[in-house]
Parts: sequence; structure tokens; C-alpha cells
Amino acid sequence: MDTRKFVEAWRSGRMSRRTFEKGLAAAGLGLVTIPGMRRPAHAASEVLYFGWSGYETPDFHTAYTEKYGGSPDAAFWATEDEAFQKMRQGFTPDVMHPCTYELIKWREAGLLMPLDPDRLEWLPDMFPSLADIDGSLHDGTRYFMPMDWGNSTVLYRSDIVAPEHAGENLSWAIVFEDWYKGRISTYDSTANVSIAGLLTGYDNIFDMTDEQLLEIRPLLEKQRENLRFYWGDVSEIDQALAAGELVAAYGWNDSYVRLRAQGVPIELGIPKEGIFTWCCGLTIHPDNQNLEASYDLLNAMTSPEAGAYEIENWGFGHANMKAFDLVEDTVLEALGLSTPEALLNNGIYFAPIEGHIEEKYVRLLDEVKAGF
Repeated sequence: MDTRKFVEAWRSGRMSRRTFEKGLAAAGLGLVTIPGMRRPAHAASEVLYFGWSGYETPDFHTAYTEKYGGSPDAAFWATEDEAFQKMRQGFTPDVMHPCTYELIKWREAGLLMPLDPDRLEWLPDMFPSLADIDGSLHDGTRYFMPMDWGNSTVLYRSDIVAPEHAGENLSWAIVFEDWYKGRISTYDSTANVSIAGLLTGYDNIFDMTDEQLLEIRPLLEKQRENLRFYWGDVSEIDQALAAGELVAAYGWNDSYVRLRAQGVPIELGIPKEGIFTWCCGLTIHPDNQNLEASYDLLNAMTSPEAGAYEIENWGFGHANMKAFDLVEDTVLEALGLSTPEALLNNGIYFAPIEGHIEEKYVRLLDEVKAGF
């Protein structure tokens, strides 16, 4: 079948999306290589979730599976910037899972559909600090349903790190300085720019001026020279920390849970400059053609049951307060989540960054990584 007929068969509904994508892959093509590509209406069970790997696990959407007899389809991104560019080029998922700091850019690009609060079953049970978190509403219209939250912080090997760099002495500087040169790692994201600003003493770390970015550049360059690698997949730091290849790394709660389960002497630190808190949630693409099933997926993933699974198995917090009632107190205590509201109120939230500011952060980090 030639490409034109192949695409037409998919658009007309005579070919399933799975078969279509397998055919594209075999031909070395992708959805975004087909100009003007849009998915036609499709079966409810083929709602396409686009987000972080791991959330395709059935425990995250049990109620959806029970109703439709199967899990939604899933596609994954490594970074939200990659996801943004892919959607700008024509890729049209149904439900997306961005974090709050992306919302302004995604909404201004026309990638978010307004949500109907009356169709969000668990909205009344969200933590108050998350229900209307910055970026979720614009001019009174909701675009974002909070789902989960956690910390971006320093993971470190307690058996290797010197006492002057651990515990109450822990600083974000550990993943910048040459104290453990070649044995540190950081996430490949603009969060490093904000953290460099924090270490420099700035309060406006999500809205720094050109002059401030120029001042923090040497610190980012020092970090590049001292890193073993920038990571893009948590498995990279999980393996390296477990092996002792890394002493410390920028990381998340889920790595802490996995490594502790393996018996690795790892700590989820609280840097003296502050621990970062992120909140991610669910949005709907404006070209969505299966709204009922998409709202069902949102409601399934924000249910107490889905939240309890995430807390117990990933160590992340969930936006639904009722999820914590389903988890044993001893488990919450072991995960450091026994006082979720206190954690939410004391963290440094990753704030939405204006598009033109983010472009400067991205350009700065790209130049530093390239050695310009």
C-alpha cells in the first residue's frame, strides 16, 4: 500500500491506530512526519494518554479499565519541552500529564482545552493548596486538574558523602561544586538554571533578568565540568547511585523508594536553601474527539485508589486528600509523607515560567552544555 492510501485508510477508520503506527514505524516514519495529521474519532478504550513513562500501569486507572474493558493507549515523553514541540508539529493526544510550570506556555500555544469543573469528580477533594495552583486557572477558566506532587531534591549516598555535606549541612551546591567531581549528576532541564539562581541568592529564580543569567553562567559551567552526566531517565541515576558510581544526584522521591527497597544507603535530602516541590496533573487537548472517556480517565487517575497506589509504590504525594486515608500510617511515615499539608506549604514550588523567559533559560543551558 502506498503512503497516500495507507494514511487514507487510517483517516477513514478502516485501519486501527495501533496498526497505523506500526506501519509508520516499519516505514521509518512517525505521526509528526505526516502533514496536517489528526486522529479521527476512535473507540473509548483507545483514548491516548501522553505523559511520563510508568503511568500506563493499570493501577493508575482501574475505574477506567472497569468501564471500558481495557487500558487507554499511551505515548511517552522524556521531557515536557519534547512533548510541546511534538504537539506543535501536529501530534494530537487526548489527555496530557504536564506539570504546572508548563501550563502558561501550553495554554498560550493553544494546546489546552478548558475543563468543565462539574465533570471532575474528585476536584472537591484536592488539597486546597493544589486545587487552584498557579497556572491551573486563567481568567476564571480551568485548564488543569492536579494529580500528583513530589520533591525535586538531592539524593545522596549516606555511606560515602562527608558529614560536612550531609544532613543539615546539605546544600544544592553538592551537584555544582567539585567536592565529588565526576561522581555527581543532575536532571537535564532548566531547573538547573533556577537552582543556580537560588545558590546565588536570587529570589526571582523563575523570572531572572539577562544580567542575572549572565552572573550565574559561570556556576552552570562549573557544574558541567564536575558532572559525570546529565540524566534524562531516572533509571540512569538509580543504577549509578546503587553501584556507587554516583555520590549525589538531583532526583525525585520514586528513586529514593526504589533504592531503599534494594538496601542502598540512600537519603532524600532537604537542602538548606530549600527543597523544591512540583505538582503535575491532567489536561485535555483541544482537538480531543472522545471527551466522555477522557474525563473518565482524568477521574480514574485522580481517584483515592489511584493515589494510594502511587503513594505506596512510588513515594510521591497525590493531590487527592482521601488517598492518604487509604495508606497505613507506618508507610506514610517511612516515606516521609505523614504530614502532607506541611510538606506542601513549606516547599519551593516550581512556578509557571513565561515563554520568553523559558527560551532564555533553555538557550543558556544549551550553550553551557555545548561549551560555547
